[in-house]
Amino acid sequence: MSADPLHRAGTPRRLPAGEPPGGAGARAIEVRRSTRRRRTVSAYREGDRTIVLIPARMSEAEEKRWVDVMLGKLEAQESKRILGDTELAERAQRLSAQYFEGRARPGSVRWVTNQNTRWGSCTPAEGSIRLSHRLQGMPEYVVDYVLLHELAHLLVPGHGPDFWRLLEAYPRTERARGYLEGVVAADRLPHVPGARER
Repeated sequence: MSADPLHRAGTPRRLPAGEPPGGAGARAIEVRRSTRRRRTVSAYREGDRTIVLIPARMSEAEEKRWVDVMLGKLEAQESKRILGDTELAERAQRLSAQYFEGRARPGSVRWVTNQNTRWGSCTPAEGSIRLSHRLQGMPEYVVDYVLLHELAHLLVPGHGPDFWRLLEAYPRTERARGYLEGVVAADRLPHVPGARER
């Protein structure tokens, strides 16, 4: 992912690695300056870290602005990516390993089109997890939260204190829940009178 900055002048500076802006749950950001890089800015994900490549002469203010721009572009790009059932199952396994020490072992994980009133469901006896197709195209952290929610049901049935304690391990739980609540609220809004459907 690349962008062409408007300004090039400034003094070199490097953001401290591992100091994510935006609070708990944000990825670590590493800014790498290059004397060979003249105008372009690029960014990519490397595990739980986001690497942003910028020209060495960029000012601190320009660096901050371009880090924000590139983070937004990466998130937008990731939110458009739709996982298939196989990728979804692999993602569930990685999340179980990362947050539940691999104890949640689903037998199957797949998208379904018949869940319009809930985001996901789990049948612990079968080890099956189903996610609503309405999640496709939402940000990855939202899909991860719903997957973790259903994985937690493989370990703890119901929504008691033990269940919610499991989900506390995921740092973006509140943000993801807020996002989904916003989607639900937006769906309940009346259509604007006179608005033309396209």
